[in-house]
Amino acid sequence: MPEEQMVTANRPISHEGRTYHMGTKRGELANRIITVGDHQRARHLSTFLDEIRFEHLSPRGFLTITGLYRSHSISIVAIGMGLSMMDFFVREARMVVDGPLSIIRFGSCGSICDDASIGDVIIAQEAFGITRNYEFFEESRGEPYKIWPMVKADPKLTGEMERRFIKELGSVVKGSVGNADSFYSSQGRKGDEFYDANDGLLESIREKYEGVVGLEMESHMLFHLAKWSTGRDNLRPPSIRAACVLMVYADRQGDRFIDPQTSKYLVEKSATVILDTLVSDLTT
Repeated sequence: MPEEQMVTANRPISHEGRTYHMGTKRGELANRIITVGDHQRARHLSTFLDEIRFEHLSPRGFLTITGLYRSHSISIVAIGMGLSMMDFFVREARMVVDGPLSIIRFGSCGSICDDASIGDVIIAQEAFGITRNYEFFEESRGEPYKIWPMVKADPKLTGEMERRFIKELGSVVKGSVGNADSFYSSQGRKGDEFYDANDGLLESIREKYEGVVGLEMESHMLFHLAKWSTGRDNLRPPSIRAACVLMVYADRQGDRFIDPQTSKYLVEKSATVILDTLVSDLTT
């Protein structure tokens, strides 16, 4: 249920200025944001802040932690999984934060190439969408899955993060990532419980986009909304800069999954790199 009375249905912000899903208002969310899916990862990242000044868990599951890092205000927001959750987050952050926004997604993915495996770090240069085509299932029209056009990450934010990760880790994997509307069918995972018609989906994705390195569920929506934060004419600079770094949790070709120790190690190695990228001059 809502925490406070909403003023309108079209743009639900309460009389106190709080957004409906995130539950934050002006002054509680910074212009520099790390977004993750997992609450535990968000809390782990927050230990790298110099000071925590605000924390809020909304009834809809959005965890916001805002603090200081090298005298700059930083927010860490756990949003859960999927395109819709990213949509809620980006739009409601934009509603209550004045001025430019810099957002880095720090997530996990499955690799579908020979260049990336368990424990590697992927810097997403661009992202595309993969969605289930309901017309195929209900009316036998078209292909079972739609593969959408690429949207690029912010080149300056991405380049700065890439440089810092190479310095920290020695190497990273670069490429495009596919963002599915499901963890299962639209990422080509197999099962007997449902008819998903996804035989050959991974091959179709590789055929359309040769540079694809991994699959996940959020960065395409982030990049898409950041691009169109310019407005319809697309003539003004975007008000949102967006980048994405992903830890390889699943090796889809080798059918292996990450262990907890490696996951913790990657978060430890990545935290200051991402934070330092966000407080660099190019994000102001």
